[in-house]
Amino acid sequence: MHKKTPWYKMDNASVMYTSMQKDEFSAIYRISAVMTEKVDPQALQRAIDRVMPRFPGFRSKIKKGFFWHYFEPNRAPGPFLKEDVAEPCRPVRFQEDNHWLVRFFYYDRRISVEVFHAISDGSGTLTFFRCLLAQYLRERGIMIPTGEGLLDLDEKSTADEWEDAYSRYATKICKPQPLERHVYQNIGTPEPFYTFNVTMGFVSVDQLKEKAKACGVSVTEYLSAVLMYVLMMKQKREHPLKEKKIALSVPVNLRGYFPTKTLRNFILTVQPWIDPSLGEYSFEQVAAHVHHYMHLHCSVQEMQAAFSRHVRLQNNRALKLVPVFIKVPIMSMSYQLRGTDPYSAIFSNPGVFRVPEQMKPHIHHMEAILGQATVPRAHLAAISYGNTMELSFSGTMKESELERDFFRFLVKQGIAVHIESNRQRSADAEGGR
Repeated sequence: MHKKTPWYKMDNASVMYTSMQKDEFSAIYRISAVMTEKVDPQALQRAIDRVMPRFPGFRSKIKKGFFWHYFEPNRAPGPFLKEDVAEPCRPVRFQEDNHWLVRFFYYDRRISVEVFHAISDGSGTLTFFRCLLAQYLRERGIMIPTGEGLLDLDEKSTADEWEDAYSRYATKICKPQPLERHVYQNIGTPEPFYTFNVTMGFVSVDQLKEKAKACGVSVTEYLSAVLMYVLMMKQKREHPLKEKKIALSVPVNLRGYFPTKTLRNFILTVQPWIDPSLGEYSFEQVAAHVHHYMHLHCSVQEMQAAFSRHVRLQNNRALKLVPVFIKVPIMSMSYQLRGTDPYSAIFSNPGVFRVPEQMKPHIHHMEAILGQATVPRAHLAAISYGNTMELSFSGTMKESELERDFFRFLVKQGIAVHIESNRQRSADAEGGR
């Protein structure tokens, strides 16, 4: 008799992303490392084959049950390294590509991994990617020791690494998230399917820190304030009858608040907002507003109550008995009401990419890109390595006004910006352009 195939339950974020996935929405994100030397594809494929068994969550496939989707181990050949594509983060189709939920690409000096958000968040993927880059360098004959954020590939994955941290820390205390209906949407003209625009800006971390410190805020708060401010100015130029709130969705890594080694999803979004209908705001006032909002709402108690509500809903006995084909459209509608309509943009910053000293000379810079939104709207992602921070706007909106305003604002603040884009026209914003 055949052994029964093992499976494991999805966490709360996995359920949402799996239910929402379609051609018009890509819950895929990309992390890239631009190396100092041209990529050796054979060595990189060997590294992929060596690293994948250590991360069973990345070797999963999605199965559709009658009541819920769930994960099973993927024993199909692959995943196989591919030459890069012009338009990244294409939507995943669960039955294609041997059911793989992770993709690997290379081009010249760039190594990229694309991950379906159901299997891991940015923090978990950075751990995986760090180990992959280390093994790739080993395959090239460079000695990279285990430790300093690198997992031992000869050790088996532990249960702690794949725990559902949402369920572990959920409590009986729940707090509903307020439903904001009157928010500036920042929606533009949709591109033809599938055209995905990416514009990257590269800036100095030192310059960013200097400007953020002058405002009394963190780098993430400073960049959030810049995004909110240019969105506020953009709305004002459109001369609406009444100006609506400007609201961001900013993912927060919960590992800094609740001890866990999980490599699965463990994030929660906070929603800083400002209401320009109340009067004029200077940039410094917007920055202060974001700073105080984040400090007020990034408390253990409030965030725990927020994700506990989601876990409680997922574990509701009555909901468990509802067939998945009924749940999916309901969750899709819920995501539209709570995951799209209440925000003007998403700003995701997984933070600093840290590697052992032996790896540093071989990595030039890092890149991060968010996948396609449910509407033609640009979102912002950031990642830093050394003294370089990469800021990328991505989406299916034809207009590029938002990213142009954002980078011009940084230049006016005295921060030099180098621009790269897959649009027909790219520019260099250094020197005030």
